[in-house]
Amino acid sequence: MRIVTARRISQVFFFALLIWFCAAATLGERWWQLRGWPVNWLLELDPLAGIGTLLATGTLYAGLLWGLFTIGLTLAFGRVFCGWICPFGAMHQFIGWLGRRSRSTAAQLALNRPHPAQVVKYYILVFMLAAGLLLPGGSASTGSLQTGLLDPLPLVHRSVNLLLMPLADRLGWGPSPMPRFYEGAWLIGAVFFSALLMNLKRPRFYCRFVCPLGALLGLLSRWSIWRIGRLEEACTGCGRCEKNCEGACTPTEKIRASECVMCVNCIADCRHAAIAYQAKASAAGETLLPPDLSRRGFIAAAVAGVLAAPVTRLGGLTGPSWNPAVIRPPGALAEEEFLARCIKCGQCMRVCPTNVIQPAGLEAGIEGLWTPRLNFRIGTSGCQHNCIACGNLCPTAAIRPIGLEERMGRGRFADSGPIRIGMAFVDRGRCLPWANERPCIVCQENCPVSPKAIVVREVFAEVRLPAPPVVESAEPGRIRLTEDALEGRRFGTGDYYCSVAGGPLVRITANSARQIEAAAADADGPLPAPGSRVAIKIRLQQPYIDPNRCIGCGVCEHECPVLGLRAIRVTAENESRNPHHRMVL
Repeated sequence: MRIVTARRISQVFFFALLIWFCAAATLGERWWQLRGWPVNWLLELDPLAGIGTLLATGTLYAGLLWGLFTIGLTLAFGRVFCGWICPFGAMHQFIGWLGRRSRSTAAQLALNRPHPAQVVKYYILVFMLAAGLLLPGGSASTGSLQTGLLDPLPLVHRSVNLLLMPLADRLGWGPSPMPRFYEGAWLIGAVFFSALLMNLKRPRFYCRFVCPLGALLGLLSRWSIWRIGRLEEACTGCGRCEKNCEGACTPTEKIRASECVMCVNCIADCRHAAIAYQAKASAAGETLLPPDLSRRGFIAAAVAGVLAAPVTRLGGLTGPSWNPAVIRPPGALAEEEFLARCIKCGQCMRVCPTNVIQPAGLEAGIEGLWTPRLNFRIGTSGCQHNCIACGNLCPTAAIRPIGLEERMGRGRFADSGPIRIGMAFVDRGRCLPWANERPCIVCQENCPVSPKAIVVREVFAEVRLPAPPVVESAEPGRIRLTEDALEGRRFGTGDYYCSVAGGPLVRITANSARQIEAAAADADGPLPAPGSRVAIKIRLQQPYIDPNRCIGCGVCEHECPVLGLRAIRVTAENESRNPHHRMVL
């Protein structure tokens, strides 16, 4: 088997593994759905995620120790991860192959020459690591983890989870039992497809110029034991080895070891066996780093990264002016530490059974872009009270794993009570019983908390009518009016009552424009006198929120029948994760 064939098989395998893991991250009863499958394994192989969280928080989540395997693999064999394992790299390589098929050999050689801009990815790496740096004597607020924006593994997981899988669901090919929708998916798609389509202009564009993980592995590969090398005595200088070079690492000259992605195309293309994979330097030597990686540029990128965190927080969204509209999933860490851990991979959004976990826009600030937030107007329901899937799937513990007992405040967690992700409030200006004199108890009926966190108080309000109804004649159970004062069939729903001359309320069973039929008229009592005024009253059940019981699940907001801005909404106030967000009661 040719070595290129082995590499392609490896790339197809890991790409299929990515799709499998994203599909398996679905709650359901089928054997292939979330049943202990290591759906985060590829993300945990990412050493950049581990290093970023370590710098930002001073701690390392145990699952990210798999990144040591990638580091060891690179130190031994070079950037094998980029050329043989990375699913995003495989996609770039395939699109680049499509783009160069129509180009001449001279054009291909020109595109595979080193470009000065290849140094940009190293500056991006320095910037992102410096932005997440936990400064001495500081807290998590001094750093911000942003590696997930451009790190290829979170980027490809985010794109597959929030863009490709939902698209497949809508076409009937996806694994989800229902179509899914994610806010801002167009921006995620724009970044994803732009990165892929740039390969039509230059092969492996993203890998060469942008990828911070590739930059990290490139730095490590300078110490690799085995590497691509040129045998001087066998080389004829034909240049075939550069025609399909994916990394633009100049195999005909001093090989740029840090740029070599181990595509091994040069070994396959060389007809003279002048290129070998060996544990010694190339005949012409090696350039370990791009020559224009200047000290000045390195310092500028580091300083810009250190300043990035406080600059992005000038809006105060993690301080006293925090945004209560940003509701995090149950088990999420305090906001500052959450932002220091979240890599924006979209796994929590993918596994959510109700589709309420959505990628944030700028509601959480610049640093909170694409982090998970709850939007209860989207999906099939609110945040299910008995669901803990998102925390158990988070690869960095930005959403910590919790049990059902802790989520629901039972057993040994009974004293602390259930986890609150927020609290609902009633907008009386939009609520039907409060503002429009219309009966509605949808929010109270759907509240899953026991005892109910939404209570109702019964009031009787007089219905405003164009003209006051006046009795013309009366008989037991029936009142005839002097004129057409009522809307036909409106008041026979069981929530309307009538009262004549301040008498007792009697439930209306039916009505026409000039007649009222009552449920219980006293046949032996006096009948209303002609000329008496009839008062029509409606029984309203006005909702109130019990802040000691509300957990912020959002079922009430999702089920509210008021279109547009809901009459009952949930905010992050009173959340468990931050005591400073408690309401002053």
